[in-house]
Amino acid sequence: MANESKQRILLVEDEADLRNTLKLNLKEQGYKVSTAGNGFEGLEKAREKTPDLIILDLMLPGMDGLSLMRALRQDSDVPVLMLTARTSEMDKIVGLETGADDYLTKPFSLGELLARVRALLRRAERTTVRDVMTSGGITLDLVSRRAMAGDEPLNLSPKEFSLLAELMRHERAVLSRDLLLTRVWGYDYMGDTRTVDVHIRWLREKIEQDPSRPMLLQTVRGIGYRFDGSGTNDESE
Repeated sequence: MANESKQRILLVEDEADLRNTLKLNLKEQGYKVSTAGNGFEGLEKAREKTPDLIILDLMLPGMDGLSLMRALRQDSDVPVLMLTARTSEMDKIVGLETGADDYLTKPFSLGELLARVRALLRRAERTTVRDVMTSGGITLDLVSRRAMAGDEPLNLSPKEFSLLAELMRHERAVLSRDLLLTRVWGYDYMGDTRTVDVHIRWLREKIEQDPSRPMLLQTVRGIGYRFDGSGTNDESE
């Protein structure tokens, strides 16, 4: 059945025959489809077109798919379906940890690709309610990028906001310093993990009642940090 919502898909694939075949079939399903033949063009169109989903080949000329995802994830949570000719488990893990939401190994069937596209778009629709997150008295509006502590506005820097949003998005999950660096600062950031520690300290000064005894932004020794809106800290610093 054709998709009546006219959701926007960006297809980044350097193989012209495959790109044209997928574009034709996606359009027949009712999607609006833009295409790019290399990574640089793909990143430009991703930022210009604001697609609802990106289908991204891992092996691209100029800027490869992993580099494109790293750049994209600095300011976008758009779902990404990664296409790869590589079959090793490590390649898939790297792709998923870099920011892909799902992957398909070439060759694949058109039916499987369409099923995964529909599943990712349904998942994205369900998570749109997370444009505003509230926990532990902290509210983040991810669209306007405004932060509140109760009824009081919080003056957060862009990186402080992104770091807090990442932790709140995965509430109670322990996120390592390396993962936070990748998600917030980008994979190609040349600094070290102490950058995360410094920003956590600044955030605690702004959102904790007693920054010396943090209840919301908790340290898990030897691993990283977690956000817990319940205000119960069972971990020692």
